[in-house]
Amino acid sequence: MQTRGRKEVNMAGPNVYSVLVTGSNRGIGLELVKHFVRKPNPPDVIFATCRDPAGAQAEELKKMASKHSKVIMLQLEATDPASVEAAAKKAEAHLKGSGLNLLINNAGVMPQSTLASATPDDMMSVYNTNVVGPLLVTQAFLPLLKKAAQGSSHKPLSCSKAALINMSTILGSMEKTPETYSWFPVVSYRCSKAALNMLTKCQSLEYKQDGILCTAIHPGWVKTDLGGSEADLTVDESVNGIMKVLCNLSEKHHGILLNWEGKTVPW
Repeated sequence: MQTRGRKEVNMAGPNVYSVLVTGSNRGIGLELVKHFVRKPNPPDVIFATCRDPAGAQAEELKKMASKHSKVIMLQLEATDPASVEAAAKKAEAHLKGSGLNLLINNAGVMPQSTLASATPDDMMSVYNTNVVGPLLVTQAFLPLLKKAAQGSSHKPLSCSKAALINMSTILGSMEKTPETYSWFPVVSYRCSKAALNMLTKCQSLEYKQDGILCTAIHPGWVKTDLGGSEADLTVDESVNGIMKVLCNLSEKHHGILLNWEGKTVPW
């Protein structure tokens, strides 16, 4: 890993110089940025992306960025190729020759939908955000992930080297559907996350040769705008678990779906 004359950073285990989180203006994305900032030795660069950095919904993120120079806000609409490419160019310029160690595709949507109510527009809109978005973002930032992997002194796959994390859900697990469908049908969301799981698996096969760890994570049922107030976990509890999972990721976790406690979830 290129450190530009600095000592490597400790993320409660892995040495992470730079991280990018999509959908950082609320919920799990915002909490991930907060947790990275609060680390005793945080990453030198924390790219926090959202659709409208100047908008009211990004107010808390803007305040954090104003207080912490490590937090760099980037405009990124994951479904817009031009926006994604522009964000990647800005990130590359800011990194000044270093790669990107950790990419977390967190942005997503979950509208209410059932087999009876789902429409073509609904299905395609959710798929575009939850699957095409992570695909486009990863394609754009792949050169920076490869650069981090190539410049790293760490041989095993890990977040210390280069890692791609797709935020998925147990609701995308076909094996678990009989257990979860009755209390959370959300058909368009389920189908999109099942597709995201397949994307993760394909990425794991394609990018292993480049030294990039690829894993999907189920954050749990979390009290966010998406999860609702009846959810089991607070955002802090979920992200605390996710951070521990990130610290322990290794080659055995490559190409699988884990939950926020580090347990394997079947596809």
